[in-house]
Amino acid sequence: MSDKESTKKSKDTPVTCLVVGAGSRGSGYATFAVLYPLEMKVVGVAEPSEARRNRIVKIGTVEKENVFSDWKEAAKKEKFADFVIIATIDRDHKEPAVAFARLGYNILLEKPMAVTEEDCREIVAVCKESNVRLAVCHVLRYTAWVKTIKDIIDSGAIGDVVSIRHTEPVGYWHFAHSYVRGNWRNEATSSFSLLAKSCHDIDLINYWMLPKKCVSVSSFGKLTHFTKKDKPPKATARCLDCPEEPNCPYSAKRLYLNQVKRGNTGWPVSVITDIVDIENVTEALRTGPYGKCVYDTDNDVVSHQVVNFQFDDGATACFNMVAFTKRICAREIKVYGTKGEIVFEDGWNNVTVFDFLTEITTNHNITSNHPGMMAGHGGADYHLMKSFIDTLKGIGHKVVTGPEETLNSHLLVFAAEKARLENRVVTISPDGKF
Repeated sequence: MSDKESTKKSKDTPVTCLVVGAGSRGSGYATFAVLYPLEMKVVGVAEPSEARRNRIVKIGTVEKENVFSDWKEAAKKEKFADFVIIATIDRDHKEPAVAFARLGYNILLEKPMAVTEEDCREIVAVCKESNVRLAVCHVLRYTAWVKTIKDIIDSGAIGDVVSIRHTEPVGYWHFAHSYVRGNWRNEATSSFSLLAKSCHDIDLINYWMLPKKCVSVSSFGKLTHFTKKDKPPKATARCLDCPEEPNCPYSAKRLYLNQVKRGNTGWPVSVITDIVDIENVTEALRTGPYGKCVYDTDNDVVSHQVVNFQFDDGATACFNMVAFTKRICAREIKVYGTKGEIVFEDGWNNVTVFDFLTEITTNHNITSNHPGMMAGHGGADYHLMKSFIDTLKGIGHKVVTGPEETLNSHLLVFAAEKARLENRVVTISPDGKF
């Protein structure tokens, strides 16, 4: 068979995939195979939860011998898929990423890459040594509004970028769900807030500022309100039997049971139990972490943080992450240039540009064509998967979250957290070391 024929065959054949970690992110990415079976085929799953494993098995393309409760069992076999989706908990990213890269698998790795600078660098190095592709799921890079802002900056429409102001309003109940009661509440078992929640946002600032390089960073933040000293005197350890519950905005009964009563069986209630109904949700609140009082858990990650960046040409950026907001993860962005400014809030239909010379505001429409079943992050989940699959098939190089750029933005996150912990300005060298 000629090289040309081989290339054509690869483009006409589904890319095969092993899913490692079949929670909300892993199963979400696997949905691409359900919608586009001629482009992607799931042939294996490794997941400790039987219910979550079965969701992947129900796709109907996974043989029994490729169903595992532990990814290490899958790694004992010879390579049997073109790529692996790694969507395990944050602290369990590095080990499977390195193992499967050495087996020759291309890697689609959920963010963050890993929870230490050393582990991130090792993942990139091993993927290079093994000559496999690595894409990190910084899905926001694939949203229409992020790409539109980048295109406007690169066009020179606002002149040279002088400063960026970027806010992530996490949302009061979302923070309580994920970072007070949930998987990312404790740094020792997960990672720090800026890495777990906002490495997306630091990546965007870095992306929009390219080719400028960040040379120094400072940061401030702390855990506020969700502490034992803030617990009301009559509050109990769990919301189900708490006399203060009716007056608490963070009530687990209100958040989870009311969602089920309204007919919502998806996120966030699908996280706390595999079978979503009143009985099982109530039991989860009675016995699991999601029913605990927000003032009485083992959480220690910060609830608000600011990060200041200076770039090599003097440009600056300011990022603000805050838990106590009405809006849920609806980013707010202003980009200030020498000839104009860009303004956008997630949820708008347009990115607006004000021109200093003409004093005219131009609206740039943003649309995303994506299937409803992959509407996560405004359709970015779909566009990430489409880009990765096309890249593996040789249909152009469409991945914009490859190893080097992703490593660079992760290094900024680690530098910012170092600055916060040590209460000082951290200087960053050209090779990213600090």
